[in-house]
Amino acid sequence: MEGKPYSTTKLPKIRLQTDLPPLMPTPSQQGVQEWDEVDTEMQNGGLLLQRDEWSPSWKPIASVYNAPRHILSFIGSVFRFSGGPRTMAKMRPTAYLDGLRGFACLIVYFHHHQLFAHWKKGQAELFERGFGYGGNYYAIAFPFIRNFFSGGHFAVSIFFVMSGYVLSLKLLHLIQAGDHIQLGDHVASSLFRRWLRLFIPLFVTLAIYASLLHSFGGITPGDKLLVKQGSWRDEIWNLYCKFKNFSYIFGDGGEPFFTYNSHLWSIPVEMKGSILVYTSLMAFSRCTRNARLWGYVALFVYFMYICDGSYYTFFCAGMLLCDLDLLAEKDELPDWMARLTPYRKWIFYHLFIASLYLGGVPSFNAEINDLRESRGWYLLSLLKPQAVFDPKWFYLFWASLFFVSSIPHLPWLKRFFETSFCQYLGRISFSLYLVHGPILAVVGERLYMLTGWVGDEPEDIMWWADRFPLPGGPLGFELSFLAPHLILLPLTLFVADLVTRGIDTPSVRFAAWLYKQTLGDASNGGNKTKA
Repeated sequence: MEGKPYSTTKLPKIRLQTDLPPLMPTPSQQGVQEWDEVDTEMQNGGLLLQRDEWSPSWKPIASVYNAPRHILSFIGSVFRFSGGPRTMAKMRPTAYLDGLRGFACLIVYFHHHQLFAHWKKGQAELFERGFGYGGNYYAIAFPFIRNFFSGGHFAVSIFFVMSGYVLSLKLLHLIQAGDHIQLGDHVASSLFRRWLRLFIPLFVTLAIYASLLHSFGGITPGDKLLVKQGSWRDEIWNLYCKFKNFSYIFGDGGEPFFTYNSHLWSIPVEMKGSILVYTSLMAFSRCTRNARLWGYVALFVYFMYICDGSYYTFFCAGMLLCDLDLLAEKDELPDWMARLTPYRKWIFYHLFIASLYLGGVPSFNAEINDLRESRGWYLLSLLKPQAVFDPKWFYLFWASLFFVSSIPHLPWLKRFFETSFCQYLGRISFSLYLVHGPILAVVGERLYMLTGWVGDEPEDIMWWADRFPLPGGPLGFELSFLAPHLILLPLTLFVADLVTRGIDTPSVRFAAWLYKQTLGDASNGGNKTKA
């Protein structure tokens, strides 16, 4: 969630002037947590940038003496999101977005585990092919159902739309209020902190992972993309070399996957998408309402139909949804949208169903002919723009746009994302995204081998093969696959919780503190001392 700006000046609340509901419940001053903000009410009771002092300190996260306390705290956090200083007196109207992001992270977790385990037996392709493709009819590939087994791509597209929404929320408040001075201050603060917020936790967690590979006599990872170095020093140097290239978002070509954790390919996209949001809204800040809305459409056409920039259409969708929500709050929606209000329930139920179907687009490869041979996708495949190399992102754009915009109009689904478990997942979502890959490569590899999932593993971990074989079952529901998650899921959530408290939250605070230290006297052109 986009952090709050340095200035503590409160924006005037925009009052509802009409009974017309927005496309999504208007967040107004409530805010939404994104991957660049911690829940300040839960952490320190105030704005991050209102903290006058920050100093680095070392505190053991889980020492021998306090480990039981942290374990009990973790268990309590999972099953309740209320009570004590860690809770909000009243759930924010947009709290469901936090839960959506958390649940989407859980879908990514299971998608990666399904592919990792079933790749060993040559079955991973079945998850990402269409139902009936090649004469294979499995429940895990059936439309709608498949989103729970191979919905990781759909989940990532939702992340991108939510980022566009949340990052633009404060900017659009300021634009619509005509406060261009505060707008500039907020963009400056956000741009300064964004790279630090995304990449500091990434590097620190991977440095710990790289160090663990050379601990306890040496640990062999199951990730074949990662070539373990001969010594700890060589490992850290190799990590640094990989990281500096991976985190340079303006590079052309090269391998998009980070060998230490290939699941993190979306982080540079998040950074570039953030820059797109900030610069686009600055460019549109003095435009009229209609010109601004058409500007989003023009960006979509450019990224989807003119050049292969499909990732960034998701951020444009988030900006558009946010702008429409704020306009609806002031009864300033375009007339043609306002006239659709009586039919909104019917419209959004259909958009929700369409989103679930489109979100299950077959995605084993980028071949359009394979998509056309998939049942139920021939006619849809004809809609794919020529400029888009990987067709799935075209369909996932519409899926994520429809899904995010329809949730507020489906009370039963909105309530699900507001449950304590989804809210907890939302709070640790960034850390969960960071750590689930290394845990899968080290612990998951061995547990899957233990229960019978054996493929072409390194020789020095073959001891684990078939030590406790379990029976199979329907594809995706095998007992031998599900049993390891009795250990893997709690372990992954626990580590993500520790990383959130010990690395992620301090990184956010550090970025905010560092920005504050760079600020000079605004009345003197930013100089701390007068000339």
